[in-house]
Amino acid sequence: MNNWGAARYGDPCRECGYNWSITPGQAIDLVTAIPQRYSGLLDGKDAGLRHPDLDWTAGGYVCHVTDNLRIWAERLVSAALTGDRNITSYDDVLLARARAYNQVPSPAALWSLRLAAAAWGQAMELAAEADIVLLHPERGPQSWLQVALANAHDAFHHQWDIERTLTHHA
Repeated sequence: MNNWGAARYGDPCRECGYNWSITPGQAIDLVTAIPQRYSGLLDGKDAGLRHPDLDWTAGGYVCHVTDNLRIWAERLVSAALTGDRNITSYDDVLLARARAYNQVPSPAALWSLRLAAAAWGQAMELAAEADIVLLHPERGPQSWLQVALANAHDAFHHQWDIERTLTHHA
């Protein structure tokens, strides 16, 4: 099994503490619960706040996680439906600039996250049925199980970014 995430970020993650040895089911549960977690964090808070060490606002991280889940869902479904396992990289900084992450109102960002997480969950079901292994240009082969773990890390890590942003401004 390709342990790209644990090798890059540490196990647990050196920054956020994410444990890469969770089960794929736990990873899927983490991701599908992330809209409620982010909503709870941002309830009554200013999502336009930015931590001085981070590039995006708290709300910007909601947009990033949304896009990341949508992109990975699309990749998994594409491989399941077409058999083409090759995927391309994307530049999250350019995507953030194009979508103006920091200007998206948090109610709209959270609405979009709920839809993306639901679609991602459906894509995971399809990927599991087809036992998808994607071919990533930098990471190498990535099974749907590894994608679930990596996507869960992204969502968990950015929850930590949102939490520390809000704490910094408390």
